[in-house]
Amino acid sequence: MRVLIIEDEARIARRLERMASNYFEQNSIISICDSVQKGMDHIENNEIDLLLLDLNLNGENGFDVLEAVVSKSFHTIIVSAYTDKAIMAFEYGVLDFVPKPFDELRLAQAFKRITNTLKTTDEPLKFLAVKKAGNIKLIDIEELLYIKGAGIYSELHLRNGNQELHDKSLETLAQLLPNSFNRIHKSYLVSLALAEKIIVQPGSKYSLLIKNGELLPIGRSKYKELKEKII
Repeated sequence: MRVLIIEDEARIARRLERMASNYFEQNSIISICDSVQKGMDHIENNEIDLLLLDLNLNGENGFDVLEAVVSKSFHTIIVSAYTDKAIMAFEYGVLDFVPKPFDELRLAQAFKRITNTLKTTDEPLKFLAVKKAGNIKLIDIEELLYIKGAGIYSELHLRNGNQELHDKSLETLAQLLPNSFNRIHKSYLVSLALAEKIIVQPGSKYSLLIKNGELLPIGRSKYKELKEKII
């Protein structure tokens, strides 16, 4: 696990480092930056899997980091006393918000969401952010028809017929999206609110008809579970 901690209080940064090293595998690489700029420079030049981010860094705004890296493929956990900013943080697609002061158990719960790929039903995620021509474009979750895996990227298929490429993989997006989104195939993620019916085709092939008339493939291992949910 490659972890970056952006925290200006050295005591808290060392505590986060110790807790992360105790939780993740022994060969994990844990780095610490104490400012927004140092953190963004590190992200620009290094691959990371997890960002632990404070929102107040010597008067600097941690949201500047979120805005710059919102479409990156790593997970972000906010560790901050600014609990009134939690809803806004979740709108950027962060995995969890750990309020200060925190204990080892609460931080471990946040880490567990990564290792066990857990989802909760109460995340107020409203947008997915994509980088386009150097700018950030927010895609309303309500505008999503389905998401198709494209290697390490994902294709967002929208109600208006447009497509956007997202830097996060299908596996990562599945952890962030509301529970209404289900993996129906190794390459497809769709909200069951859009499902019309399951179609059985010759050769024991299954497809999901969604409300815009498109047919999406259903994996054999997903068919039984999906059938129960739709019925």
